[in-house]
Amino acid sequence: MCRWAAYTGTPIFLEDIVSRPGHSLIHQSQCASECKSAINADGFGLAWYGDREEPGLFRDILPAWSDPNLRSLTAQVKSHLFLAHVRASTGTATSRNNCHPFAVGRWSFMHNGQIGGYDALRRDAEMLIPDHLYAHRKGATDSEALFLVALGEGLDEDPKGALERATARFEVLSRAKGAAPHVRMTAAFSDGEKLYAARYATDAGAPTLYHRWSDSRRGRAVVSEPLETGECWDSVPPGSFCTFEGDRVTIEPFAPGQLARVA
Repeated sequence: MCRWAAYTGTPIFLEDIVSRPGHSLIHQSQCASECKSAINADGFGLAWYGDREEPGLFRDILPAWSDPNLRSLTAQVKSHLFLAHVRASTGTATSRNNCHPFAVGRWSFMHNGQIGGYDALRRDAEMLIPDHLYAHRKGATDSEALFLVALGEGLDEDPKGALERATARFEVLSRAKGAAPHVRMTAAFSDGEKLYAARYATDAGAPTLYHRWSDSRRGRAVVSEPLETGECWDSVPPGSFCTFEGDRVTIEPFAPGQLARVA
């Protein structure tokens, strides 16, 4: 599974999350401690917000620890809201188009987890993507497909409900044609103003999700595993949807399974 980190608050250099902490995202790409794959070397990506509505996007297929361009960019770019991701493929090819985060308009999205038996239901999943969004389908991952289906479900107006409905539709497909565990996921996404995150699984194996407010930085990191040992991180329970805005956190139930059972 992948590792990711996001930040929202007073602008900081991207390296303050991506490479400087003792257990930074780059460090996690070599020795992650809270996922089944310690090495995450199938590409990396960044999406960051600045003066424009749409995010900047940088993705490549190299291991994050070996790309000097990544270190140079994160040392020079400041942002008030950004997403960063290191990838461990669950079956699709190592290509730039399959690297997270994905972006459409003002939205950016990244994901950790998998849809059970995705190869067997991939054609059906593609058909869930609305026609007007299908031109944005550049890669082959279940993650990008989930993002595009969520956009079609109304991400602009109802972020929680849209992701819940999209996840439920994939869960229905996995239960019909795929394999258990049907869904395991954490996801983070943003419109450049608020940062959202979700944690969910159809079994007891939901990927980990943490967040921490920094008084010194006046910002919040949202991560798949803590960036430093010895710090106090808040763990998000499974079946949760989080909204981060300023120093405020809202955590609500996230229950695609209830929608899937009545579909």
